[in-house]
Amino acid sequence: MRGKALLCLIVVALLMTPVQAGDVSVMQQEPAEDPKQPNANNTTMYIWANGMSAYWTHFNNNDTESVAENELMEQKDNGVITIKYRFTMDPSLDKRLQMTEGGEMRGNFQVYFEGDQTNGDNNGPCQSDCDFLNITVFRGANKVYQHTEQPWPAGNWKNIVFSHTLTEEHGNLLWDGTNDNPIIEVSMKVKGDLQSGFGGITQSGDAAAFGIKLGEEGQLELPIDESSWEEAFQAGEDGMMDSEDTPGFTLVVASAAIGMAMFINASKDEELEE
Repeated sequence: MRGKALLCLIVVALLMTPVQAGDVSVMQQEPAEDPKQPNANNTTMYIWANGMSAYWTHFNNNDTESVAENELMEQKDNGVITIKYRFTMDPSLDKRLQMTEGGEMRGNFQVYFEGDQTNGDNNGPCQSDCDFLNITVFRGANKVYQHTEQPWPAGNWKNIVFSHTLTEEHGNLLWDGTNDNPIIEVSMKVKGDLQSGFGGITQSGDAAAFGIKLGEEGQLELPIDESSWEEAFQAGEDGMMDSEDTPGFTLVVASAAIGMAMFINASKDEELEE
């Protein structure tokens, strides 16, 4: 019966030997990096639009689907222009990102307006129906930061620059893939009161307008920590790979269990015969 036990030991050893299915080098090849996703050399998002129907953002400074002039502009002679553009990352974020504690998120946008934006100042048509420019950053449904720009002279482009220090408060350091897909929201309300008289011969008041630059003139830089690019971090906070990520893992464990059972039973048979 010792021969039976020896045979079981050999079977156990063979079953516990890792078996790779297919060509390992092929399986481990990673797909080409998507330029629209962040990476160690690119942590800046850019806003894009195809007109007034779709708005998006990603980490590539080029997008052939965006409007050719890389600029959005709305105009209205009389009444309020309500701006609410939500630039949602497309494609969705496919990585886990760790922001640097105390790192600065920096925005840089070119914005234009005409008309009035200040409520109740007696210098324009706005009463209680206008709003200042707000640029808000979200991670998924969670607001990270909102920048409010104070009024500036109408009829001028302005470079809107802001920064915000990220801390652990409200969980703003970990952006967990698609659950925390980035969104940049731009909102503002401006009002025009352009009036024509005498058959259009005379005019009074001012028209309203809003404009914003896209691409490299509309960007948000994120303080992504270098640890974000480590494989262990991408695999999960504990850095452990899931069993399905290891080829043949489940098969090896199950086979080893069967083999050990065979060895124990063989040993028991040997003891009974002695």
